[in-house]
Amino acid sequence: MNNNNNQSASFRIVAKLKDYLQLIKITLSFTVVFSCVICYLLAPNIIDYDLKMIVILFLAGLLVTGSANAINQATERDTDIKMRRTSKRPVAEGRMSHQEAYTFALIAGAIGTILMYYYFNFSAAFISLLSLFIYAYVYTPLKKVSAISVLVGGLPGALPCLIGWVAATNEISPFAIVNGTTMTNAGGWILFGLQFLWQFPHFWAIAWVAHNDYTKAGFKLLPGGGEPTKITALQSIAYAVVMIPVGVLPYYFGISGIISLWIVLVANLFIVFQCVRLYIEMDVTAARRVMFSSYIYLPIVLLALLADKYPLH
Repeated sequence: MNNNNNQSASFRIVAKLKDYLQLIKITLSFTVVFSCVICYLLAPNIIDYDLKMIVILFLAGLLVTGSANAINQATERDTDIKMRRTSKRPVAEGRMSHQEAYTFALIAGAIGTILMYYYFNFSAAFISLLSLFIYAYVYTPLKKVSAISVLVGGLPGALPCLIGWVAATNEISPFAIVNGTTMTNAGGWILFGLQFLWQFPHFWAIAWVAHNDYTKAGFKLLPGGGEPTKITALQSIAYAVVMIPVGVLPYYFGISGIISLWIVLVANLFIVFQCVRLYIEMDVTAARRVMFSSYIYLPIVLLALLADKYPLH
């Protein structure tokens, strides 16, 4: 009997843990924090790896991002339940109350921000809190109002790059000299810009693939009247094209080397190519190609930049 009770308790603990991982959208959160950590390591004054600081940054970023995602799910319970891809989320399905989700969000957000401030600096903590606020309280309600929400959502989506850089340098201004070197502090803003632009073809591809689901929920995420049209494809191409010159800037400003320049260029051209295919073919299959191409883009580009950094400094 005791064994059965113990097993039952273990199952409940595992189920609750799974719910919390769903609540923080662990895959999305991991991607966001990955960008933050890599951009921290790309800063010119980070010469040697300090595993302790990397782990703390990862944990702080995960808590802040998880807090924003928890508020998002608590706020969007009524819309999540209408969509097939989100109907099994813990708040939407009733496995977790609004109060529990909000309580977790408050605690996680506070701890994450405090860790960012205590171990890094005020600027990184402030930007983290700003990112949380924009995502949870501006972007989330705006999704039902206008497709401009994608532009607004691009800010917290790209701010982790700046957070990581600022955590390392304690400098927000792009014109500051870091660690007495001749390289300016523009790196954080360049990386922010690259990830900001990347989000448009990435997110519009997702919105194209899941258009029926998003329409049921009342979300307005696609430009050009909210339908998957040539306008959406053209705008995806436009943002992807702008990524090409921005992708040159890490080399120009001495953040990374010539090898990563070519890798980033090829990756950017590949995204443009997939967006052009979407414009020509105008179907879900082409949109899915853009979506999956964008998924692999970030790790390839960021890891290439990092791998090519150290020979230069």
